Amino acid sequence: MPAFSLEPERTAWCAELRALAADRLRPLAEEGEPGRVNRPLVAELGRLGLLARLFTSGALDLCLMRESLARVCTEAETALALQGLGAHPVHAHGSPAQRERWLPAVSEGRAVAAFALSEPGAGSDAAALTLTAAPDGSGGWRLTGEKTWISNAPEADVATVFARTTPGAGARGVTAFLVPAGRPGLTGTPLDMLSPHPIGTLAFDAVPVTPDDVLGEVDAGFRVAMGTLNLFRPSVGAFAVGMAQAALDATVEWTARRDAFGGKLKDLQGVAHQVAEMALRTEAARLMVYAAATAYDSGAPDVPGRAAMAKLLATETAQYVVDTAVQLHGARALQRGHLLEHLYREVRAPRIYEGASEVQRGIVAKELYRSREEGGA
Repeated sequence: MPAFSLEPERTAWCAELRALAADRLRPLAEEGEPGRVNRPLVAELGRLGLLARLFTSGALDLCLMRESLARVCTEAETALALQGLGAHPVHAHGSPAQRERWLPAVSEGRAVAAFALSEPGAGSDAAALTLTAAPDGSGGWRLTGEKTWISNAPEADVATVFARTTPGAGARGVTAFLVPAGRPGLTGTPLDMLSPHPIGTLAFDAVPVTPDDVLGEVDAGFRVAMGTLNLFRPSVGAFAVGMAQAALDATVEWTARRDAFGGKLKDLQGVAHQVAEMALRTEAARLMVYAAATAYDSGAPDVPGRAAMAKLLATETAQYVVDTAVQLHGARALQRGHLLEHLYREVRAPRIYEGASEVQRGIVAKELYRSREEGGA
């Protein structure tokens, strides 16, 4: 069911992406190890030109890529998205030297990137981060502290790291640094999480960074983080929509052929109405994601609120749709290796990362009251 706003060329491109995911990406994903970076998969995304498009496409095309891949291969979708999340700050705020060193390698799948914002005591409250960047007396800094729940850690080749350069300044005292792997004092540990993609910790023991490692300006790192999240939050929604659509497709197929109570499962009104509700919510979420992405691409002033709404609605919808799909499939959907068992594990995390659902509601409310005040009401 294509959204009304998509041109035929984009619809055809989405179909092409789904075919590539089935033929070229899913076989590599199946050979990967859960919780570890799948470098052959990342390299194939580079060979297909999809990673390079992360830095040349607008928000809507980013959403279409993520939704299309997610319908067929969530591992490929996530590998693509994590490259974009980790390296977008370099693309948007990096110096010519930083861009020249890292963007080609990330685009070609030769280097793996990470976005290191969350900390043990500062997940949703990103402005409260405590990783310290202390001046070292030579114009640089030493990073001390810990990051956790960082996708692609600790295997990433480079990470965008957010650290406090001015104590007590809240969001205004944070700086973004580009930190390559191998810096003295930088270590990490993988975490065994429900979600199958690689997540870990990064520990900083007086890790040296210089002015050449700064992304953007000193004490302006929160702007780097929020700019990146405003772009990627709608596309997290697109990832969720892709999973919801995959669950819906599987449910339509299953209920149409499953014999139950003297007929097909689809003939039971209670089942048919649930499937209709799944379709309704999925399409509503898709349209909100596309609207938020289009607002970003057009430079609309209400992007933060729209991005938050899109991520919130789409991730909560996907949770509902996948859960309902599992219920209608019965016990078989809980067997290891079943599509819905996989989606059931995948669908939970997006309601937390890049701003939990509660954070998104706070953003929406804040934007509503800010608009009221600016309008003089």
